[in-house]
Amino acid sequence: MKNIIGYWRRAELTGVLLSIKPKYVRAILDGTKQYEFRKQIFRDRARETVFIYSSSPEKKIVARFRVGNIVEGHPDYLWEEFWDVSGLKEGEFFKYFSGKENGFAIRIDELEEFAEPVDPYARFERFIPPQSFCYVNYPVI
Repeated sequence: MKNIIGYWRRAELTGVLLSIKPKYVRAILDGTKQYEFRKQIFRDRARETVFIYSSSPEKKIVARFRVGNIVEGHPDYLWEEFWDVSGLKEGEFFKYFSGKENGFAIRIDELEEFAEPVDPYARFERFIPPQSFCYVNYPVI
């Protein structure tokens, strides 16, 4: 595991920041959740790095990953294709996509958990956690 502060000294924090509930963050980190599911996806596909913000009560940036394959489709299709690597129960998956005709499955590649999660409220001026996602471009320290 790498310390994120060291990472930021070498490069900018540039990519996408995703808010994810702590129970799903744990599933990502233990490898049972290999895809992140979204109702909407970021349009800037050039952003290949995703930073994981573990939402309340943690409220920390805990890891990053490289965006792998992104699959778009009806929730029934996404479940059929990815149920075994979703890290989700069928009921919670379909509750999340309730009323939606389309969704996205983002492959989590090259996952890197940070040795020391970062408190973005202490680190960045006027940090506001994203509802779903936001683009980030924080300067080097």
